[in-house]
Amino acid sequence: MMRRLFLSCVLLILTGSVFGQENPTNWPKIYAEELFHITEVMVTDVASPPVAARIYAYTNLAAYLAISKSTNPFKHPDILPATRFSGLSLPTPSLNSLEFTAIHAMFLVGEKIMPSGYVLKKAQENWIKRGLKEKYISKKSLEAHLQYAQTVAAKVLDLAKTDGYIQLTALTRYTPKEGEGNWYPTPPAYMAAVEPEWKTMKTFFLTDLEKFKPREMAPFDLTEGSPFQIQLQEVYQIGKSLNEEQKLIANFWDCNPFKVEFAGHMSIGVKKISPGGHWIGITGIAAEKAKLSFAETAYIHALVGMSLHDAFVSCWKAKYETNRIRPETVINQKVDNSWKPLLQTPPFPEYTSGHSVISSASAEILTAYFGDNFSFLDTSEVYFGLPERQFSSFYQAADEASISRLYGGIHFRDGIENGIAQGKKIGRHILDKITIAP
Repeated sequence: MMRRLFLSCVLLILTGSVFGQENPTNWPKIYAEELFHITEVMVTDVASPPVAARIYAYTNLAAYLAISKSTNPFKHPDILPATRFSGLSLPTPSLNSLEFTAIHAMFLVGEKIMPSGYVLKKAQENWIKRGLKEKYISKKSLEAHLQYAQTVAAKVLDLAKTDGYIQLTALTRYTPKEGEGNWYPTPPAYMAAVEPEWKTMKTFFLTDLEKFKPREMAPFDLTEGSPFQIQLQEVYQIGKSLNEEQKLIANFWDCNPFKVEFAGHMSIGVKKISPGGHWIGITGIAAEKAKLSFAETAYIHALVGMSLHDAFVSCWKAKYETNRIRPETVINQKVDNSWKPLLQTPPFPEYTSGHSVISSASAEILTAYFGDNFSFLDTSEVYFGLPERQFSSFYQAADEASISRLYGGIHFRDGIENGIAQGKKIGRHILDKITIAP
């Protein structure tokens, strides 16, 4: 019953019957433009996929918290009662533009939780200038708005200090396990394992990670006709016969922030958005198409960001518990030492596919919010030199993101398919928690 009410509210959003469509300001576009400044810093910092999701979670949570104190009530289930932060409280401010405050709070959080967050000082200055120029705020009220943004940011940063991130550096350094079938660093850079202890991070919605453990993977077995050997041959053969569309799909969803190219003795990092960043981009595109209010835009970004974080924690737990070898390693060792995947293999174990998990979880959240068969033009990768792609639904986009890992030569089929199931279970759990929360 609660789920139906939630979806009914969503349909009203799309028809403009509930929320303040009389405001001509294109808040979703403005929100996405300002949030992208945070994405740019993450790309510069080469934030790992799990770390990037954490940053999106807390920065968007700050914006949501600020705008949640608006005198215009939300028409959807609140996020916080379903999380470990249910006791969070903030004063109700007497401000004329909580939208301005929300963006500024987002910047303040980003400044503190990213290594190069100081770069956002310029974005903060420009946002203040924009606020004054476009009359979101007045000079007289500016200081009060900035002070409230600091109050919100301080609350969120206090929460971030309790999630275990600070403690990660003190944990035992990861060493690849010996034996056939176990993951080992891959070419060309042979980077060390990324975030091997991420499973220790506190989640927002998932209270028991064991409940989201993926189905068993095919055991390592090179015997002709074994489930693993069949999958291995599939990756190998597909990698040798990709058509242009498959190559385009693989590159569109690559999202590997660790890609390295070599020129002589020089190694050059190629700037790419993270998988979570791609889905945050899709969230912004959908919000603008649906003409959401600022409050609804902040809400869905916060929900997707927090869901991404939880999905990565669950996926990374599976990765480092299975420690499964990557296709490139075993193919080079046992089948063809000259074979290379289309995409550069990311520096962490194979099972399950991170893209499959987080894409499926995101598709569940976005479909529940915007509806099924919500078509959109995905321009998330245009900034990074790739063409836009049209999708008829979030599920279609998630399925394409998942299969792209097979085309790219970096995942086995069961890592993809079981990752999809894992992500869907996570997304549905989060939706259930929100709709039944008091």
